[in-house]
Amino acid sequence: MTGGEIAVVVIGLLLLGLVTAGIVRVVRKRAGESLAPARTPAEIEEAAEQGALPPAADAAAEAAQPAAVAAKPARPAPRLVAEEPARAETTIEPLKVTLPQEKPSLKLVPAEAPQKALRAGLAKTRGGFIAKLGRLFAGKKKIDEELLGKLEEVLFTADIGVKTSQRLFDALRAELSRSELKDAGAVWGFIRDESIRILDLPDGGAIDASRAKPFVILTIGVNGVGKTTTIGKLAALLQRGGRKVLLAAGDTFRAAAVEQLEVWGQRTRAPVVKGKEGGDPSSVVFDAIKRAREQGYDVVIADTAGRLHTKVNLMEELQKVRRVCDKAEAGAPHETLLVLDATNGQNAISQAQTFKQAMDFTGIVLTKLDGTAKGGVILGICNELKIPVRYIGVGERVDDLRPFDPGEFGAALYEKAEEAPPEPQEPQEEEEDDEEA
Repeated sequence: MTGGEIAVVVIGLLLLGLVTAGIVRVVRKRAGESLAPARTPAEIEEAAEQGALPPAADAAAEAAQPAAVAAKPARPAPRLVAEEPARAETTIEPLKVTLPQEKPSLKLVPAEAPQKALRAGLAKTRGGFIAKLGRLFAGKKKIDEELLGKLEEVLFTADIGVKTSQRLFDALRAELSRSELKDAGAVWGFIRDESIRILDLPDGGAIDASRAKPFVILTIGVNGVGKTTTIGKLAALLQRGGRKVLLAAGDTFRAAAVEQLEVWGQRTRAPVVKGKEGGDPSSVVFDAIKRAREQGYDVVIADTAGRLHTKVNLMEELQKVRRVCDKAEAGAPHETLLVLDATNGQNAISQAQTFKQAMDFTGIVLTKLDGTAKGGVILGICNELKIPVRYIGVGERVDDLRPFDPGEFGAALYEKAEEAPPEPQEPQEEEEDDEEA
């Protein structure tokens, strides 16, 4: 073969090789194969752990690795949800609580303002029977029998209740001498001091949550008294004292109650344990206490359904909740608070008496004092039930739930009442004309 022929053959072979290589590349590209060298089993495992998994096509290619790789079982992807089944009755999902973007203000009023804030909250109550008393004594240095008769009438028509009115008037007659009874200042001071003595009951004061951990507080009361709001404000108050608080949505019969408690949970950044609507409230409270113990919470505040104090079956359900509390934590609930609405006047006393017959409670929260002239009912509650008032609500702000101090309250209630404006006269003739018209 001549030199020219040899050159032609070599060139032909080179061209054939180039064409073959091009065809192979096209086939591999269409088949989705990676031209990178095959990974070893260890490299594949490392990529899976680091989350750097290959694309679907590359993964398919690597699945066709040597038999040692293909035979090895696939490593399961990490699970984001715990494999333990969710509880049927109750769930605690702190991460599901939508926290406000801006941290809510939970600060107390300035140190110099508490007494002023209390006086402002009691303004309407001072405008009730306290103002009537003030008008009797206004501008008078001496008191005669006629004025004492008017004083008795004012007391007995007030919202403090007949028994409390009788106690005040009888003590006034018994304790003051004849000369003192004629002294308007002495009579006024005695009524104020005797009122403080009625309010100052043994074992009074705010809750001492250091007595147990978790310290369990059960709140009871009829619908509409401000129970859920009280729970939220009490949680904020305890948190300001350094306590870690967990809330239990034990009112499973009213969907709005759970939602309201969750709103307060967001405001105070306290997790809420809740159950299914219409579920067993006892199981919710039990689970909350258990979780509080496991997760190191200091206080559990449990809501309950709004009990009609005349409904026996509902009161029995409440007794069941108390028994379950004791099973979850020996001695619980450590405090049972009855929430009463001051605007109900003497009806609040009747509610408290009926609740007391059905179950024990250790303290009272009196709400909405700022919105009524019937705040004197607090005297009747303390005098007839002999159960201390723990907290009072004197406004809508978070820090308007205040620990109850009898001396501070009495001083604010009776302060400058003698300067109350004259009681307006009713236009009787005009009303009669209107009725005739």
